[in-house]
Parts: sequence; structure tokens; C-alpha cells
Amino acid sequence: MENRFRARFCVLILLACSIYSGLTLVGAQNRRPKNVQVAVRVKWSGTPLLLEAGELLSKESKNLFWEFIDDWLLHVAKTDGDSHSAKDCVKKIVKHGSFLLSEPLAPLFEYSLSLRSASPRLVLYRQLAEESLSSFPLPDDSYSNNERGLDANETADIKKFDPLLVGVNPKSPDGKCCWVDTGGALFFDVADLLLWLQRPNELGDASQQPETYDFDHIHFDSNIMSPVAILYGALGTDCFRGFHVTLTQAAKEGKVNYVVRPVLPSGCEAEVGLCGAVGARDSLNLGGYGVELALKNMEYKAMDDSAIKKGVTLEDPRTEDLNQEVRGFIFSKILERKSDLTSGIMAFRDYLLSSTISDTLDVWELKDLGHQTAQRIVQASDPLQSMQEINQNFPSVVSSLSRMKLNDSIKDEIIANQKMIPPGKSLMALNGALINIEDIDLYLLIDLVHQELSLADQFSKLKIPHSTVRKLLLTVTPPELNTFRVDFRSAHVHYLNNLEEDAMYRRWRNNINEILVPVFPGQPHYIRKNLYHAVYVLDPATVCGLQSIDMITSFYENTFPMRFGVILYSAQFIKKIEMSGGELHSSALEHDSEIENDKSSLIIQLFIYIKENHGPQTAFQFLSNVNRLRIESAESTDEAVEMHHIEGAFVETDLSKAKSSPQEILLKLKKEQTFKEMSQESSLSVFKLGVGTLQCCLLMNGLVFDFSEEALINAMSDELPRIQEQVYYGHINSRTDVLDKFLSENGISRYNPQILADGKVKRRFVSLASSILGGDSVLNEINYLHSPETVDDVKAVTHLLAVDVTSKKGIKLLRKGIHYLIGGTQGARVGVLFSASQTADLPSLLLTKTFEITAASYSHKKKVLDFLDQLCSFYEHKYILRSTTAAESNQEFVDKVYELAEANELFSKAYKFLLPEASDLKLREHLNKVSQFLYRQLGIPSGVNAIITNGRVTPLGASVFLSDDLHLLESVEFKHRINHIVEIIEEVNWQDVDPDMLTSKYISDVIMFVSSSMATRDRSTESARFEILNAEYSAVVVNNENSSIHIDAVVDPLSPSGQKLSSLLRVLAKYAHPSMRIVLNPLSSLGDLPLKNYYRYVVPTMDDFSSTDYTVNGPKAFFANMPLSKTLTMNLDVPEPWLVEPVIAIHDLDNIFLENLGDTRTLQAVFELEALVLTGHCAEKDHGPPRGLQLILGTKNTPHLVDTIVMANLGYWQMKVHPGVWYLQLAPGRSSELYFFRDGVDDGSQEKSLSKRIAINDLRGNVVHLEVVKKKGKEHEKLLISSDVDNQSKDKRQGHSSWNSKIFEWASSFIGGRDHSKKSDDCLKGHSKGGRHGKTINIFSIASGHLYERFLKIMILSVLKNTHRPVKFWFIKNYLSPPFKDVIPHMAREYGFDYELITYRWPTWLHKQTEKQRIIWAYKILFLDVIFPLSLEKVIFVDADQVVRADMGELYDMDIKGRPLAYTPFCDNNKEMDGYRFWRQGFWRDHLQGKPYHISALYVVDLVKFRETAAGDHLRVFYETLSKDPNSLANLDQDLPNYAQHRVPIFSLPQEWLWCESWCGNATKSRAKTIDLCNNPMTKEPKLQGARRIVHEWTDLDFEARKFTAKILGDEMDNPEALASSKKSVNDSSSEDMESKAEL
Repeated sequence: MENRFRARFCVLILLACSIYSGLTLVGAQNRRPKNVQVAVRVKWSGTPLLLEAGELLSKESKNLFWEFIDDWLLHVAKTDGDSHSAKDCVKKIVKHGSFLLSEPLAPLFEYSLSLRSASPRLVLYRQLAEESLSSFPLPDDSYSNNERGLDANETADIKKFDPLLVGVNPKSPDGKCCWVDTGGALFFDVADLLLWLQRPNELGDASQQPETYDFDHIHFDSNIMSPVAILYGALGTDCFRGFHVTLTQAAKEGKVNYVVRPVLPSGCEAEVGLCGAVGARDSLNLGGYGVELALKNMEYKAMDDSAIKKGVTLEDPRTEDLNQEVRGFIFSKILERKSDLTSGIMAFRDYLLSSTISDTLDVWELKDLGHQTAQRIVQASDPLQSMQEINQNFPSVVSSLSRMKLNDSIKDEIIANQKMIPPGKSLMALNGALINIEDIDLYLLIDLVHQELSLADQFSKLKIPHSTVRKLLLTVTPPELNTFRVDFRSAHVHYLNNLEEDAMYRRWRNNINEILVPVFPGQPHYIRKNLYHAVYVLDPATVCGLQSIDMITSFYENTFPMRFGVILYSAQFIKKIEMSGGELHSSALEHDSEIENDKSSLIIQLFIYIKENHGPQTAFQFLSNVNRLRIESAESTDEAVEMHHIEGAFVETDLSKAKSSPQEILLKLKKEQTFKEMSQESSLSVFKLGVGTLQCCLLMNGLVFDFSEEALINAMSDELPRIQEQVYYGHINSRTDVLDKFLSENGISRYNPQILADGKVKRRFVSLASSILGGDSVLNEINYLHSPETVDDVKAVTHLLAVDVTSKKGIKLLRKGIHYLIGGTQGARVGVLFSASQTADLPSLLLTKTFEITAASYSHKKKVLDFLDQLCSFYEHKYILRSTTAAESNQEFVDKVYELAEANELFSKAYKFLLPEASDLKLREHLNKVSQFLYRQLGIPSGVNAIITNGRVTPLGASVFLSDDLHLLESVEFKHRINHIVEIIEEVNWQDVDPDMLTSKYISDVIMFVSSSMATRDRSTESARFEILNAEYSAVVVNNENSSIHIDAVVDPLSPSGQKLSSLLRVLAKYAHPSMRIVLNPLSSLGDLPLKNYYRYVVPTMDDFSSTDYTVNGPKAFFANMPLSKTLTMNLDVPEPWLVEPVIAIHDLDNIFLENLGDTRTLQAVFELEALVLTGHCAEKDHGPPRGLQLILGTKNTPHLVDTIVMANLGYWQMKVHPGVWYLQLAPGRSSELYFFRDGVDDGSQEKSLSKRIAINDLRGNVVHLEVVKKKGKEHEKLLISSDVDNQSKDKRQGHSSWNSKIFEWASSFIGGRDHSKKSDDCLKGHSKGGRHGKTINIFSIASGHLYERFLKIMILSVLKNTHRPVKFWFIKNYLSPPFKDVIPHMAREYGFDYELITYRWPTWLHKQTEKQRIIWAYKILFLDVIFPLSLEKVIFVDADQVVRADMGELYDMDIKGRPLAYTPFCDNNKEMDGYRFWRQGFWRDHLQGKPYHISALYVVDLVKFRETAAGDHLRVFYETLSKDPNSLANLDQDLPNYAQHRVPIFSLPQEWLWCESWCGNATKSRAKTIDLCNNPMTKEPKLQGARRIVHEWTDLDFEARKFTAKILGDEMDNPEALASSKKSVNDSSSEDMESKAEL
């Protein structure tokens, strides 16, 4: 029965096909489904895959790069014969690279190679190669004649399009493909290099050494102290082999520091072999981005009616997949059976495909759509593929989804889960750490996975069991604690008041629960409880100290609910302690004249005396009197305190209460030793706390803040929620001492900003595991020192002291390390890594040998630390602080070792045997080996002393480092990142380790290696509890116990993030083989279709490499069988740092209507990666962001290629870059006069830091955090000088250029060099007789889609025909089509105007718009202060669909009364539209308060005033607040400035400057200076129809623009239609004039 039914059904289908074929064959041919294909290529020429493979391996390990080179040279270089295609070559490269990697890393290496992620690194090397060649012009000048050594065509193209593309491939000089740069010369032949190597006296000229970088490949046998020799060349060439062999041997002999920079110069492709050149000859297409084809809202018809251009179509060779199911039919099987009906069957298939599109469903069909989607996914054989097919083709599958019968258990589980997570929310975690789904892209994800697999590989090599490795990788480091509290409790704190005991607070209530009661913002809680302890640490002789006292007194007198106190110190006394290395020698201080005359110490003594005799209030009054007398007698409020101020204040304070005269008491106190000692003890306590370096600071319950009043209020606000939380949970009650509780829980005994990393100082970590696994490592040779009686304990914390034994600082550090151990620590050990300068004498070498012997043989002895301390003390005083003659010093040192060893109960026998045998040469070799290790593996330069704590590198600055700082380091690191690792390691069941090896040292080493490696992970510290969600019915679960990667995700499959995640998860599943638990979380109740687009995420595959020849095609997005009758708009979803633009697109990508494609089956679009965006945040030390600070960026040879200013919003800035080495500087003028960059800890050498080097060597961009400091003497000067102030002193300004004019001076020199700035050579050819003169008028506009570009050309013509001065147009290039960008240079030449294409990447922190139209609106208003060059003073925005009838010079010169913006108010004389004037009612009426609501089609921006008043920052703040509400900013570009006009004032332009039919009556049309084609919400008339009807000159302008465009692009034009339109326009014109007269 079933077979009979099936047969009948097939007959029916075939009958339908034949009938359909007969009836609609012709129609179906015209409506065959169409495809869309999109590619993104880079601007630079292709890079060889072989060289990219080397770069990828070097990311894994620096040594792998060299192993790969040697392996390729040995086995592969001459065996190209067995590789007949690009795919064969790639497989060969992958095979040899994978051989060097562990099994889990090999698939990722293969995928990264196909992703081309290492290409930017090679582009960077090209830049350096070009700089190398340009430094030494060849004798025949063959390199320099051809600019930058490029092929002529390539040079022209690059120069024309992008001066920022610095990594252009250099042309091979004189046919040479390799050269060696030694700084003083270039060698193109091995023979010349050998001659140079044989002349050692010429090798060491340090002044000529070429610069090396962190990313350089330095040969592992190189000596970093030897002369640098950099080889530029490509693996596979004969010259590379010759140079490499020679330099490798020279490096082994210690002659050179050998560096390779892989470059394949242009013209050398034939020299490198077939496989070596794969990728170099082809344009490089990228993957890792998304493409969207959105169904467009066509409420207002905005499509160009011009004929589709005829041109060369780029058909895609791929064939359609007939095995794919279409509405239940698999057509490949039907065709097999009935091949004679092929045309009819295919026509029927095409019909089904073209009728599957649904962008509307009934409400009841939408209800369970999310649950039905989840069911379809979880029941599929490949759930991830199913999710991708559904959400990336949603309009085509939605109908079938909505008809699916729903399983209640799936629905119930989803609803149950949504009680714990919001419906539609998406989350993803990799090994427990949350990933930001908004920012994730393929490159970042691959890097994160690679990071985890590398760690797993390292841990496995440490013989840690796999189950423990998984547990370690799933551990999320807790977020950094910024709540370290300085435990200041001591007798040296002098409190002014006590809220719990003082009479003045008795009327306050003492119920602690009142702190939970809400109060008005800014109002404190008045509770009789010491909740806030504001203790100021200050020097009472400084201005900031005395100002703080006045502030405290003022708050106290106003009964502010806070306990105030001070800790007083003398900065002079602390300076003396620091000079003595942190050791207080009382005998030296007693007779010190500076200490005797120290004003600070005297004030402290008098303060203590008054407090003891007359109470704290009187003592604080004394300090206030000192400040009052200082201010009264000084010319400036910044004058220092004098001795007579102190004496006078004491007399005033004490006169009425003293039994003897104040003068007598004063003389007595100056000689009194008790108070002097108390003063010194107070200063010493501040020194030990570590807060003396901050000058004046506030300790709010131990938290460190600035001393200002604002900081005090902020500190109280920060502390309030913490106290409220503790009270709420009952941890604080009325009997709790809040200060004791907080300091006991989080208190630290010493404050060191370098250790506590307050957010401004970035902590640096290195992996010690990778260095020890790399082979012979100095870490294997270290013997550790321990606190007494703890030698056999496991130590969680390891301090490695990098000590330069020849420096005073180094020996100080060494002694502090010994004192730290003597003081006692249960959980830490200390190892010493000695290095020395080349001139180190024998005692220095013997000291290192003595330490080695002692740590190896006597570390368990009780007095070993005393012995080492005494030896270091002797060495320091005898050899560091004063020089001794060599002969006597050597023997004296050895004798001292024997003597001290015996004195400390150590057997001197070992020393007597080993020290005389110590070889000077071997010791130096060992010290050199340590120096190499410190520099290469840990990044510590020679001569720098540092501490490495479980991988955290802390270099020592100018400040004193105490043994207490080592305790602080131990405490902070153990709590934050080591403790949880120790807990896991302690539970390990060691199976593959010899029991005899399982010593405390072995376990301590494992903890050190693991914790250091895990600290290098660049990932989030946030996690989520995915396990609480049910995953039985509505989740995709993939178990893989052998994998080191685990993915947890919550995904809404019908969301934009779900579209991207489905592709990313499939990539992970294929190449990383993770275990996965993906919980589906669709919206449970839908009111509209959740997705109205098609989406493709472009991922590379091995199919991108040809299997027939040596070409590389690269990945592309392919949309098969797209709807014909729907209008689509294309958007790209690219990684955050990418700026892309279309470069090949015949059709309108904004309005894709595939039915118009004719015979073409595939619409092609090619985009180009125009630039990467370098972004950053800039802060000023102890202040907010330096708004208006100017930054410039360039190369070493061209310092100024691009510029920008710093926003007030988060101190944000951005610039366009390409891969290369860049230098960021403060711009000449006001910025560099006031500021310098601050690097890390302030150590007094910061004035020299005027630039920062930035390497861009990947596709992920870079985020740079800058901190600037004002120069000495400039602290009170303002960066921005108001133009109003400038105008008040015009005469003065003529003599001395103002800052604003300086900006224009330096910026205007650059304005012509920006992106696509063009000046016409043949000015005003034929169209502007007599030429244009006067100040240039700048006009700014934006357009997207062919129709609006057509309008834009008409607007340009209308401006030029009515304006007599020079005009420069500024266009936002993001959305301009390739044809427009082709035409505009010709148009500029023909009509005599300048133009510039500008762009700005949407900042990540600013709320994003998703709809293209709203993004375009946002670009009109949000970035006006930063998108234009700083030299531009004023610009007029004119809508693309506007026609100008007046001279724009009149508007440009109009006085807008000092306002930053000028708009035209909406006119109100068209009464028909009253119902649509929303600003006259409700919210807008109340908000505007009588101010007009303006139209945004035309406005003037005074950019000088705009930047001065931070108008851009204010507008972005308003936008950020309002845009998150979907009901706000309906007309974003218009609503935002109107809403903000109370803060960003608007000048209202005269009404005639903008007329539009929708809002203005015909009575005023004749006076209109511009006419805008605004949409009419009543009639919804199409734009083109309205344009022809409303503006009589529009048709002629349109005809002129279209004719010119057709001539340039070589297109045909339908002239008769245009002429007819032109005639019609004359009639329209006359009728319009009649209408106008009648109205009047």
C-alpha cells in the first residue's frame, strides 16, 4: 500500500513538473534563483604561506621557528617536484610544522595557516626591510630612483590610495633576494659578510647597531652583548641558506647576535621554489567576519531608477547543490529517475526556491517559534550545523519551523531555565572564563583556544595527570582586589574627634541599621558610630598638608559624620632614611644639621606637645594657625612655610593657657629629646607604611585616596555600600569596631603601588614553565634559600631575585631578600639569579660562587642566612661603596668567607675546596648565560634588578624596596592567584613520577611553573554557573573527556549573536574537539520575526587552496538561492579593529533587487580592509582625561602621518594604521609643551618619554593605555584656551601666536595628506569662468546607496553653480559605493572643487546601532570633534538630497553668536502637517521649554567652539543615556541635538535657509535658499517622484550629473528619457511659479 502511494505521489510530482514546465518555462528562466558572493581582501600584496608558518610556530615557542627553518632546509627545500598544486604545498608545510608540535596543537596550526593570521607580521617585516634598504642607497641609485623600491604600477596605486600602508613589499635590490644589515653596512653576498666577521675590531660599534624588537627572531645561540646582524630574506632561497649557515656558526662562536626578519622581496618569487611562493602572488582574502543580507523596509521607496549598468560579470564557478532539500524534495534523486524532464523539474525547483521567503507570520504562528527552533536543533543528527542552517537562512525556513509539532518537555525545560537566566540572553565561556559575545571574532577565539591548548601541553610535559590539567584550566582566577587596606593603626594616629564619645554628637541616634534607610542623594547618614575613619597622612610643612588640615577643620566644625585624624611625618626625614637604603642609623641622624633645622619635625613636636597638654582640638587649631599666617604673609597661596609662621602660630595658640611664656616653652621644646624622638618615630611609621611617597593622601578606613575634598566625598560614597552590605547580612552590628574589622580582614602592613597595581600600573607576567621546557634552563640550576626550619616544607610562593652583583641596588635587594627570610616566612622561598657587567671583578664572581655553594650545601643549616647577610654586608662596604686594589681584595674576600663560615657553624671545607678551583672564565660564562635568560625569557635588560614572584616580574625603580615589600608581594600573589592552584596540586595523585623525585622542591617547582603559566592567560576573570541550568531536553551536549577545552554556552539561536556563534562553535568542534554544553535559550513569546536577514560567517577551509595550480583563492561568503522579489541591503559584521570599504560592486549594495540582475546568476561584491583601528584611553595623573590633547602617529622617518584628539569620554582616542612599527607622540604645540608620557612607576626619568613605540603585527588591532603628566611648572596651566579669551587680546595675539593658531599651523600642513584628499589640477575647467577666490567653504555630507549618491552629485552641482568661493566637500567613506569613488576624482577635476574622504570607527564603549540607516544618522552628529582634522575651523552639513539655491559663503560667514551649532527650526506654515508636529505636545513640549525644534538636513558646526566646549563629549553622553531605550531618538540625528540644546546651545538660522514641502507652505518657497526632499509621513511619496515635481532645476542637474557619470564609467545613457524629463521640468517650473504667485 505504502509503495503504491509513493508511486502515485511521484507521478503527481512529475505531472506537476511537466505542467509547470509547459506553462511557465519562459517565466521561470527569467526568475531563476540568484546568488550573492562577498569577499574581503587586504590592501597589501600576498605573503608566502611558508613564511607565515614560521611566524605561527614562533608564537608557540621562539625556538620552534629555528627548528622549522633547519628542518625545511634539511629535508624539503629542493623537493618541490612532488607538490603539484597550492593544496599539496600547504599540506607539506602543515606536515613539517605539525611534526614539531604536540598532537592537540597540530590541527589548530593548520587552521591558523588557512586563516592567514600571521600575514600582518610579515607586512611589518617588509616595513623594516624597506627602512633597512633606504638607509643605504645603492651606488647606482636603482633603489632610490623608484620611490620606495616598488614596481611603478604598485607604487602609483599605493601612493594614490593609502600613505599609511607602510609595509609595502620592497623590490629586490639589484636582483638580490637576501641581505644582512649590521647597522653600519648592508651585505648582499656571503663573502662580504665573512670578511666583516673576520674583523672583530669593527664589530662592536654600539652607536651603529640596528634596533631589535620584542617580536624579532633572535637565534638561541646568540650572545645579546655581541653586534647585531639582521638577515632579511625568505626561507627557500639559496641566498637565505648561505647567509643562515654562516650566521648560525658566527652566533655559536659568540661573534654576532643573529636576527632573522622573513621577507620575500618583489621579483624573487621564482627564486624561492614553487611551494615557497604559494600565497605571495595572489591577493589575500580574509575570513573571520560575517555578511548580512537584511530584508529592507521599503516604506519610502528609495531605489535608483537608473538602468542597471552593463559590465563584465564575475560569475562564480561553483555549482548548486541538488542534494539539498527544498520544501521536502531532493531534486538530485528526481533527476536521476526522470532525466528527460530536467528543464521542467529545475523550473519547478526554482519556483519553490523563489516562493519560500517569509518575512511575516500570523501572531499565533510566532508564539512558539523559538521553542520549535530549539526542538529542530536538538533533534538533528548534527545540531550545530542545523542551528547554523536555521538562523543563517531564517526567512527561508521560518514557514516550515512554524508548522512543526512541539514537544512539551523541551518547552517546559526552556521555561524552567528562564527563571534563572533572562529569555534570549546569550553567554559563552571557554574553560570557565566568560567571553564577551559582542566582541568575539574568529581570530580572538583561535588565540584563546591556542592559549589553553598550549597550557595543557606544558602541564602534560610536567607530568601532571590529565584530570588535574582539566581542573587547572577550568579554574577562573578571581578578579583583582582593589580593596587592599593599609593597616595604619598605631599610636601615631592623632584623631580630632570620636563620634561615639564626643558630646557634640550625643543627640544623634546610635542604631547601626539606620544606615540602610534611603536618604537624598549626597546626604550622609548621621549615626553616632565611627563608620568612616578619614586619616590624612601629611607633612605639616607642605602646602597640601596644611590645606588638608583646613579642610578637616571645616568638615569637623560642620559636624560631618566622619572621624578625622592625621599621621604626621617629615618628608626631609624620610628622604634621609631612603638615602641610607631604608636603614635608620640613629647616630648619623643625631648630629645632622638638616634634621636639626627641619620645620616639619618642629611642627610635629609642637603638635604633640599641645595635644598632650591642651587636647586635640587645640593641636589642630595650631596647624590651622600656621596655614593662616603663611597665607597672610605670602604673595602667593603656594608659598612655603617659614620658621616665623610656626613660632607665631604656637604663640597664638598657647598664649592663654600656658603657665610660663610660650617663648620659653618653645626654646625648651627645641632642646627636648623626647618630643624629637616621637616626631622621628611618627615619620618612621609613615616610611614603613609606604605612603610617604604620595606627599599627601587620605586613608579612608585604610583605602588609599587623593587628599582633595572631592576624593573624600567619593571615598565615603565608595565605602557606604560595603558597610551597608555588611550591616544587612549581620556582619556589622552596633558593637562592632568597623575599622578593626576591615583592617583585620584585608589589612596590609605596607603600601607599595608598584606591587598593588592600582589599575594604572599593569602587572607583567612571564611563563617560567615554557622556559624550563625549552631545554637547558638556568632555572634547573637554582638552589633555594628558606626561612629557618622550613627547608622541607612545600613553598607556594617563589621569589627569584634578579641581582646585578656589581651594583649597589642589586646588593641592597639581595640583603633585603635575606632579611625577609630571617624575619620568617612559612610559605615562600628565595632563589637568586646573579648577573654582572662585563667589567665585574673577581670578588663579585666569587660572591656568586659562594652563594651557589652555600645554597646547594648548607641551606638546611640554622645560621646560613646570618652567614650570607654578614658576607653581603662585608662585600657591600668593602667592594661596592669603596674600591680596593685587586690583588689584596681577592684574597681578603676568600679569607672573609672562611672566617664567617666558621663563625656561623658552617664547614669551611667546601669553600676551601671549591672557591680556589673556580674558573674566572666559567663564572663569567655562567653570568652571561643568566643575563641571556633574563633578557630573552623574562624581558629584564642587563643591569636591571628585579623580583620574579611565581612569574610576576617587578623591576625595581628609584624607590626603596624593603623586606616588608617581599612580604606584601607574597601575600598579594598568594591570595589572588596561587592559593587555588596549591589546593589543586596538593590533591594530585602522581602516577608517572618516580616517588624519590616527589620532594617538597619538586612540588614547589610545579606550583611555581603552573601559577606563572596560568598568569599569562589573557582572559576574563568573570565566570557564570552554567551547571544550574537543565540540559536534558533543550541543550546540545558533546562529551570529550580527553579534550583540554570545554565550552559552556547559553545561546538564543534566533538572535544576531546566535548567527555568529553557530559558525564559531562549528569551527571549534572541528579543530579543537572540545567537550560542549550548549543550552538553548530562545525568547519564549515572540511578537515579530526575530531575524529578518540572511547571514554568512566566513571561515576558511582547505578548499581555498587550489588543487590544480598554485593559486590561493581565499574564503568568500556565498548566499545561494536568494529571494528575487525582496529588496535586500548588505551589511558586514567585521572584527572591531577592521575598517572595510567596498572596492568592487557593480550593483547597489544598499538596495539589492536580484530580479534586476538579468542573465547574471551571482551578484559579486569585494570589500577591502582599508585600515586597522588603533584605539586607546588616555588619563592624566590624579586628574580626569586630558580632553583635547593632540596625538600624532607616524613612522621613524615620517613622524606625522595621522592625528587625533583625546575625548573626555573615557579619554578615548583612535587612529587608522596598517601593520608596521609606529611611533605615537604628543603633537607639537600646547600638548607637548604641557605634558609628557608617564611609563609605569614615576621614577624621575619621565620627562624624556615623549613618544611610545607601537607594533601592529596582527589583525586584532591594539588598545593602548596612556597616562600623561604635566611638566614641572605647568601644573596649573590649562590645555584648552577659550577662543573668547583669545579674542579679548587680539593685539597681544598678533605678537604671540595663540594655541588655536598653532594647531592650525601644524595640522594644516597635514590636511592635504589625509585619506583621498584631492585638489583639482585644472581648476574650474570650463564651468567656473574667472575662477574661485577667497576662503574655502567646507561642506560635509553622507550618502549610502546609488539613489542617494545620485542625489549627492546633484547637491554638489547645485552648490557649485551658486557659490563663488572655493569649495571643499567632506564625505564619510564608510558607505560610498565603488562607482561613486571612481567618479568623484574626475568630477572634482571637471568642476573645480576639492574633496576628502573621512571615516571613524564606532567606539566599542558607545552603545551600538544595528540598523544601517540609524548608524548613518549617528555619523552625522556623534563624532564631529574627532572625524575632521584639527586644522578645520568650520564645516556645513548639507543633506545629500538637498538642492542649494544660494551662495553658501553667506551661510559660512554668518555670525552664529558663539554657539557651536546652528540649525534651521522646522517651519510651521503648512497646516496640513500639524498632526505630525510631535514637538508641540507631550514630552518634547515640556523639554524644549519654548526653544524651537530644529531640522537636521542643514547645519553649521563651529569646530573650534565645538571642541572648546566639549560639545561632542556632551552629545555622546546624552546619546549613551537615551539610545538604550528603543523608544528614544526615533530620528537620531535630529532628536539628539534638539534634546541636548540646553547643554549644547544651538543658534537658529533664518527660516529661508531650509525649505521642504512637507512642513513649509508654497508661500515661502520662492525665498528658499536650499530645498530639502524630506520624507512626507502623510503621502509617503517616493523620493525621485517628489524631486522631479518639487524642484524645477532638479531634472537638468540630474541629467548633467548622469551624463558625466556615464562618460566616466563608460556606460550608455537613455538620452531621450532624460530630454523628455528636462522638457517636463520646464512646464513643472512654470506651473510652480504660478502656484507660488497665487499663494502670495
